[in-house]
Amino acid sequence: MIDVYYWPTPNGQKVTIMLEESGLPYRVIPLNIGRGDQLTPEFLALNPNHRMPAIVDQAPMGGGAPLAVFESGAILMYLAEKSGQFWPQEPHRKYEVAQWVIWQMANLGPKLGENGHFRRAEASGKHGDLSYARRRFDDEANRLYGVMNNRLFDRPYLAGEEYSIADMASYPWAASSEYQGQDIEEFPYVKRWLETLAARLGVQRGMAVGSELREDLATIPPEEMERRNKFLLNQRARPTPR
Repeated sequence: MIDVYYWPTPNGQKVTIMLEESGLPYRVIPLNIGRGDQLTPEFLALNPNHRMPAIVDQAPMGGGAPLAVFESGAILMYLAEKSGQFWPQEPHRKYEVAQWVIWQMANLGPKLGENGHFRRAEASGKHGDLSYARRRFDDEANRLYGVMNNRLFDRPYLAGEEYSIADMASYPWAASSEYQGQDIEEFPYVKRWLETLAARLGVQRGMAVGSELREDLATIPPEEMERRNKFLLNQRARPTPR
């Protein structure tokens, strides 16, 4: 059994898509990142970067003690190795997949995350002139959708002819084009790829995991939102344990 420390965000959904597609047995352990569950000592023992998701495989490959893995890209690679699916091991095909998983981790996720952050901050009207930051990350989001569009121009999936963990890594982020302020019609090959993946039952099930956990932010009292924002935004280094 694989324990998945999870909240329904794109980084969590990558993992549940893979688990649903591969058929590996798993159990969701909700980690409410708005409430700050990721900052508890118990979770920090699994992920010193205090970010969701993380997994603990109670019956890891090769046997031995339970194995904890953090970072969604590393989790995808581990699950692909364990299941023998969605990550070919012939070197040419393997590194086609690996480079696009890492591209997502280093580019698509962080930049779309920042774009969403500054879109929300601007909409709140509480943070002054954010026009430079908004333009910077809107341009970068547009550039990254363009990278995907050109990549998918002459192949069905990011790593070529085969559906893989590279597609699972990027799908939950790329599916938010409207929220990102991007016109998907500008990227017809990304649109086709999104529609192809959205039709897969494993993707549908993986994206639906934890939907009942979502919070309606409009129902959270202002004082609680202020408390959350103080510890969730503008985090700095944690002190070294004594």
